Amino acid sequence: MEIMTDHGFRKTIKILRALLFISLIGMIGALLFFIGILTYAKILGPPTLAVPQSTLIFADDGTLIGESHNGQKRYWVKLDNISKDLVNATISIEDKNFYEHNGFDYKRIAGAVLADIQAFAKVQGASTITQQYARNLFLKHDKTWTRKLNEAFYAIRLEMNYSKKEILEGYLNTIYYGNGAYGIEAASQYYFGKKASELNLAEASLLAGIPKGPGIYAPTSSMENAKARQKIILQSMVNDGYISKNQAETAAAQPLTIVGKHTTPKVKIAPYFQDAVKNALKNQLNLDDRTIALGGLKVYTTLDLKQQKKAEEQIAQVMNESSEIQVGLVAMDPTNGHVKAMVGGRDYEKSPFNRAVQAIRQPGSTIKPILYYAALEHGFTPSSTMRSEYTTFHFDGGRADYTPHNFNNKYANDEITLAQALAVSDNIFAVKTHLFLGEGTLIETAKKFGLSTKMKDVPSLALGTSGVRVIEMANAYSMFANGGNKVYPTLITRVEDQNGNIIYEKEKTHEKVLDEAKAFVMTHMMTGVFDPKLNGYTRVTGSTIIKDLTRPYAGKSGSTETDSWMIGFAPQLVTAVWVGYDVSKPIEIPEEKSYAKKIWAKFMEAALDGKSVRAFKPPKEGVVGLYVNPANGKLATKDCPIRRLTYYVEGTEPTEYCTEHIGHKNKKNEGKEKKIPWYKRIMPWS
Repeated sequence: MEIMTDHGFRKTIKILRALLFISLIGMIGALLFFIGILTYAKILGPPTLAVPQSTLIFADDGTLIGESHNGQKRYWVKLDNISKDLVNATISIEDKNFYEHNGFDYKRIAGAVLADIQAFAKVQGASTITQQYARNLFLKHDKTWTRKLNEAFYAIRLEMNYSKKEILEGYLNTIYYGNGAYGIEAASQYYFGKKASELNLAEASLLAGIPKGPGIYAPTSSMENAKARQKIILQSMVNDGYISKNQAETAAAQPLTIVGKHTTPKVKIAPYFQDAVKNALKNQLNLDDRTIALGGLKVYTTLDLKQQKKAEEQIAQVMNESSEIQVGLVAMDPTNGHVKAMVGGRDYEKSPFNRAVQAIRQPGSTIKPILYYAALEHGFTPSSTMRSEYTTFHFDGGRADYTPHNFNNKYANDEITLAQALAVSDNIFAVKTHLFLGEGTLIETAKKFGLSTKMKDVPSLALGTSGVRVIEMANAYSMFANGGNKVYPTLITRVEDQNGNIIYEKEKTHEKVLDEAKAFVMTHMMTGVFDPKLNGYTRVTGSTIIKDLTRPYAGKSGSTETDSWMIGFAPQLVTAVWVGYDVSKPIEIPEEKSYAKKIWAKFMEAALDGKSVRAFKPPKEGVVGLYVNPANGKLATKDCPIRRLTYYVEGTEPTEYCTEHIGHKNKKNEGKEKKIPWYKRIMPWS
């Protein structure tokens, strides 16, 4: 009996030794496996923390004007810019031991397992803030073992490579708070209309309860449930020593006003401009659609909110609400090409087609300043004359005859100067100039001015029969206004990624592409559009809006059967306005034919209201200013009834004096002093 017992004892010892060895091997294997996981995690390095965020678009003064999103609002704020009460409330209710554990709270896991066993169901969660952040960043929210293992692995990588502050900041910026608000900044803006840094204890404790179940605990779903969970969180904060019992009671009793809407309105500010900005991000900066929509970019633009509002107001006031006629407007700073206002149509909701950028329409006589700049390059001067009369042009090589017409078929039937021809928009003078220069000259000059649309080398090109874009015409006139410097239509000044790194910044360039003297001579000639002294045989084209203007302007109107234009500028601002029907239907209603000029005049006056009145300053050298008789372009004498200061490229100024009025005096005005408006005195006009 004793022998059997001894034998059994020895057998038991062997079994225990075997089990111990197996356990030891298992422990070593588990340890090696764990070390292997840690080593692999270390080799992989820090996981990328990029998360989908709304791209934000700002006006030139830093005002948020829009964002890109797909029903989700996402913003990123630094931990230091989040209410301390919100941070404490979140840690207290979600992960009390956040600063002590390495990504896994083993005591909490054991407690959750025990609670689940007792209830025979999943009743208590044990995920730490690190685990939840890993799930938000990288994984789907399913309940498979594969997802849980991946979540654990990502949690290890986060803890190994990022500080607790970085993990907590990431968690608070990615957790879902319901109603499309991802992250605490979006939630704070949605529920309370304030920044996350401005939340008080009552608001913070209410928001901290939402992530457990946004559909249950969001105050917009159930204020009763939200308040009940708020009390639980406040008590937890008391237990953890974050606040006193008195503070908790005060916060629980504090009435709260729920805003319940996102900060960006449904109807966007300057929607056509914003579309153009997104197009520039894609086609000029070469960013892909996903980066633009969800890359968390901060896009700083050139938009002037005041000028944008003025543009929209003037269009609404001038144009008949019942008419289907459309409009395109671009206002630009001529010194740098910054687009300050843009209107691409009368109603973005009905038609998002951007007529300021996308439409290609005939510019009519607004092309003439570009033609006449080319003429100045080929020896013409403001005093150059040609005969204005009904003319049919004949061509060799079987080309068809061409008979242009002046507006209302009015002709001087006499010699007129280039300055007069521009002011009254004489088509005969323009076509003669175009043919004299050669039909390819205007095409090449237009390219120099930044016009990219294809033009046909035909006689009618001088009258603007080849289509252009509104934004490019505004840019072309900017080069007159700035003395001949190359500018490009600029919508974006700077782009930052979601981490604040600058990925694009507009460079300042200075490239002279026009002769400064000729550009100024052309600009000064364009002031004649608003000068009654150049009335000649017909009214100057700006005569209908002269009474509305209170400062010096230069510009040119233009019209075809289907298109109406007005482009003009002061030294600080250039604006191009186009009006017409989308289907190229003729503009027949007299009122509609005047829309472009009226909108331009009212907008320019409103946009520049309060800004200094500036004259067009001639360059320091290269031009000569002389008083001439505008009727014939000759030097004026004291007997000439009208004397107008006119600028010439140095060396091309007239030397012959007008002799038509020698010995004649203007009896009507003799002895009377003519009152000159103050704004006219800014320019040295007589």
